[in-house]
Amino acid sequence: MRRLTITVPETAEGRVDRLVADESGLSRSYVQKLMTEGHVTVAGNPVKANQAVFPGEIVELEIPDPVPLDLAPEAIPLSVVYEDADLLIIDKAAGLVVHPSPGHAGGTLVNALLARDTEYGGIAGVQRPGIVHRLDRDTSGLLMVAKNDKAQASLMAQLKDRSIKKTYLGLVQGAVVATSGRVEAPIGRDPHHRTRMAVVPAGRPAVTGYRVRERLPGWTLLELDLITGRTHQIRVHLDAIGHPLAGDPVYGTGTSRRGPDGLERLFLHSWRIELSSPDDGHVIRAIAPLPPELESALDALRRRGPGSTSGAQGMSGSGESGESGDACESAEFTPPVQKRPA
Repeated sequence: MRRLTITVPETAEGRVDRLVADESGLSRSYVQKLMTEGHVTVAGNPVKANQAVFPGEIVELEIPDPVPLDLAPEAIPLSVVYEDADLLIIDKAAGLVVHPSPGHAGGTLVNALLARDTEYGGIAGVQRPGIVHRLDRDTSGLLMVAKNDKAQASLMAQLKDRSIKKTYLGLVQGAVVATSGRVEAPIGRDPHHRTRMAVVPAGRPAVTGYRVRERLPGWTLLELDLITGRTHQIRVHLDAIGHPLAGDPVYGTGTSRRGPDGLERLFLHSWRIELSSPDDGHVIRAIAPLPPELESALDALRRRGPGSTSGAQGMSGSGESGESGDACESAEFTPPVQKRPA
């Protein structure tokens, strides 16, 4: 059991749960759970989450020792791009499920993380890695993992205020006319296919930015900025504007679903991420080069000759694309939304 004493600052007053979360680095939901269990007191008396506190009051917090996660470690190879005391950034392989779920009880990224020689300080009272965002099973690339409550709270706050910059690389069918653009369209459950997402009127706001990185015969390689983080957002938005991702087994049809010759997976890769350190706020940048199977698909298209133009040599560098050609043309798309049946 760890104990923490908090003196309410002169400039602070308001709800006790918010104060304790800010001062302790714990998530607010976990602080509220501790309150319901009687682990937070003022003047020796248990408090409720919405109770007000005032300058000079003393808040006592008891934090139980974290309990082990009831999940088996599995020795699955992982590529670690960045690591410090608070944070891991993993280059996830395509095909690896992030978290156990019905139908995927094992063989997940979480199982692999538990097998590493890594000390997880406890996330909401459990010794486990903190998964703050996810990648679809078929998507490869960068994924952040918190090692403790403080890091998880920081990363969640950065995601909420959209200060984390996440850029993907995706190959789409057809020639994208504008060299840069922005798709703004709400995303929700597809009313006709409940296992899919779609652009729907009552969906949650979703924004995706893009830049053309390379033009290839019949296909366009895009840099994609995930400004919001809805389920299947990039896949849904690109399909909605008529440029579905190559190799997408869910949203693709015909040529786009098959992809170019030699492609055997979804061509979507979490390529670059930029965030502030949960510890001292310095900028952390990470890049994951395209996997060999995606680079091979691009090389095959480049060998086809006419129609291939690029301002970048390969995908392993960290520079911005330098799309050659006419002055940058940009476009904004608001795709038509599916209407819910009456």
